[in-house]
Amino acid sequence: MRLDKYLKISRIIKRRTVANEACDAGRVLVNGKPERASYAVKVGDRIEVQIGSNPLKFEVTAINEYAKKEEAPQMYKVLS
Repeated sequence: MRLDKYLKISRIIKRRTVANEACDAGRVLVNGKPERASYAVKVGDRIEVQIGSNPLKFEVTAINEYAKKEEAPQMYKVLS
């Protein structure tokens, strides 16, 4: 699954266009490196989103094409 789509479906970022713009601006790091929106997300990837004052770090635990609101938080584990 594409990185921008994963960020939207997991409800980390509200809109896919915003996720795409964040990737283009270099504010989304995957395993410590800035990645494009077309990056293929894999289970175990560590993603850091730098939107706002404090960055959000999390690890991908599941990839679902469709996720309901209740299932979205189960797609990742928040890191410190």
